[in-house]
Amino acid sequence: METKLPLHVSQRQQPQTTIYRFNTLVHSIALIALLCYRFSSLLHGQFNEFMAIFSWIVISFSELLHSFLWVLGQAVRWRPITRHVFAERLPRDSELPAIDVFICTADPTKEPTVGVMNTVISAMCLDYPPDKLFVYLSDDGGAPITLYGMKEAYSFAKSWIPFCNKYGITTRAPEAYFSELIHEDEKNSLNSILIKERKEIELRYQVFRQRLERAKDSGDASFSSGQNRPPIVEVIQDDAMEEIGENQAMMPLLVYVSREKRPSHPHHFKAGALNVLLRVSGIISNSPYILTLDCDMYCNDSTSARQAMCFHIDPNTSPSLAFVQFPQKFHNISKNDIYNELLRTAFEVLWYGFDGLKGPILSGTGFYMKREALYRSPQQKDLSHVTSTTNVGNSEEFIASLRRDYKTNAFDNDDNTLASLLHEARLLASCTYEQHTQWGEQANFLITEPEISFLLYTSNC
Repeated sequence: METKLPLHVSQRQQPQTTIYRFNTLVHSIALIALLCYRFSSLLHGQFNEFMAIFSWIVISFSELLHSFLWVLGQAVRWRPITRHVFAERLPRDSELPAIDVFICTADPTKEPTVGVMNTVISAMCLDYPPDKLFVYLSDDGGAPITLYGMKEAYSFAKSWIPFCNKYGITTRAPEAYFSELIHEDEKNSLNSILIKERKEIELRYQVFRQRLERAKDSGDASFSSGQNRPPIVEVIQDDAMEEIGENQAMMPLLVYVSREKRPSHPHHFKAGALNVLLRVSGIISNSPYILTLDCDMYCNDSTSARQAMCFHIDPNTSPSLAFVQFPQKFHNISKNDIYNELLRTAFEVLWYGFDGLKGPILSGTGFYMKREALYRSPQQKDLSHVTSTTNVGNSEEFIASLRRDYKTNAFDNDDNTLASLLHEARLLASCTYEQHTQWGEQANFLITEPEISFLLYTSNC
């Protein structure tokens, strides 16, 4: 009988676990002694005045409340675990599942287009088969400069992706790579050939950046259509579909989505934008897994997709797994960081403790979500309970995409088929599609805070 090697292993953090438990024991003894003292003073003390009794009640209640909160907080420190993955044990690229990448932006004046496009490019450069990677950008501002930036980013990525693959570049957001943010080890590994090509690709990036800056300064391209506009869905691709040359790389599919907005219809902010992307991607690529990114959070580790698949395709963990959360990292933070702007407490302490319980909290960005987890719980065998029009709307194409045997026809190289699919996608992005349905309530990306969504998702696992 063939024994397959595990794709990941987990182990308790040591000596952290021992230290945390010893700390809990010492503080528990002190709390018990304090509470015993409080209640013994009630039995043996003499409270002749009202203020004395009132003070005792207030102090004792405060200590009981804080002790209770402290006990609850020890749960995340009781069993912190660390996970290790073995991406080299994954199946061949042809057998890996597809991934949809969702990126959301809303206002080019607050979220500069150059930064948004860096996030898009870093997602396109993930170390993953490009024919199984689909990048969607939701533009809630409806600004022409964002669509223009997508086209320019696609053009620049045709030279940037081969450069990253050729030299194994780890920092795949060009703005970060060409700045002082890149790691010293990566700087020291530069050879003469790489230096020459690096200068060439940096020049192309500067041209790309200048074009976006000129478009921004012109005024027309940066205009936002606000709360009154029709839906726009556009696939970014070459005008002429040519065979891939020897020095070219396959490109992930890039899709621009600007949902319809009308003043008389609620749009539900980011959750509404993600649900539109969920529907549109369902009839275009319908990948079984979804990576969600904020527009200012570029992919810091290009191997994250393969790391996430080590959990998602593991038959032992996949049935009860909803998402794999990656921590956020921040640059340009003071070395002292007295205000904990790096969020070390969350990502280096609490998250490992949560992982020892039932998993980390959904952070709202940087997570690989199983598409089916947005529709059903593991106890439900199929999606038949959500295929009614009262649940997901009246799009037959989208309802068909919920079946496991659904195959999209978006890549048949047929212009008529693609035009028909984009027309259906615009209907799914309309502001009236969710009326009289359960979108954002019983399933999908819930119209609430990410932390509450986490509790609802994990309660079904």
